[in-house]
Amino acid sequence: MPPKHDDRQGRARGADTPQPGEVYVQFQQVGKAIKVIAVDAATGTEVAVMGPASASQSDLEALAVRKLEARLLKDSGSGRDAKGRGRLA
Repeated sequence: MPPKHDDRQGRARGADTPQPGEVYVQFQQVGKAIKVIAVDAATGTEVAVMGPASASQSDLEALAVRKLEARLLKDSGSGRDAKGRGRLA
């Protein structure tokens, strides 16, 4: 089914509106390592992780996304870490 179009703007509705939980991931080779950047589309919050070029891309991506989730929790002031535990004082 094709996307619904907004006649006023001539593009798919919501195409410019980030969806909750939408994350952009970028991979960059830096020598023998890979730098993975994860960006939360809604807030623009960005984190980066480094790993060996021999690591699987999916593992590095998962690590970056987990780090981003932890940063978003910290920034929200929820007082809980990524595993739902209370933060240490």
